[in-house]
Amino acid sequence: MSERDAIAAAITGAEYPFRLSAGMRDRAKAAGVVIVYGASDDLMEFDGAYRDEVGAWEGVIAYVDSKGALSREEVDEDDDEAIADFVNRRRTARTIEAVWDTDGYSWIYRTDIPHATFEITDDGEPYCRGIVFNVADL
Repeated sequence: MSERDAIAAAITGAEYPFRLSAGMRDRAKAAGVVIVYGASDDLMEFDGAYRDEVGAWEGVIAYVDSKGALSREEVDEDDDEAIADFVNRRRTARTIEAVWDTDGYSWIYRTDIPHATFEITDDGEPYCRGIVFNVADL
């Protein structure tokens, strides 16, 4: 079993609100693994090899690369170098779609990035089907 799959298996069944333990974060970071999950009704969280979040009210398509999630809103429109960096990163970025309220979950994720899935529950009911991927696969 790959470390990506082992991490997904280890966190499956976690209860909402999900918080990655420091030990699991260190394990994911050492393995180059990113864990993606929903928080509240409006956030897509990234933890492990990098930490980030994307606003996802009612769903969103996030662009990610080995440095993290890309956000045009965070790029200063007067900073030509930052704009150029964003454009260059966006060319090769991969997508992860956060889908709200489907398949019996508050959050699920769709992507063509190779990944494993895990489940977060809320009072024993499905809440989120998160994903775990290797940064190397980006």
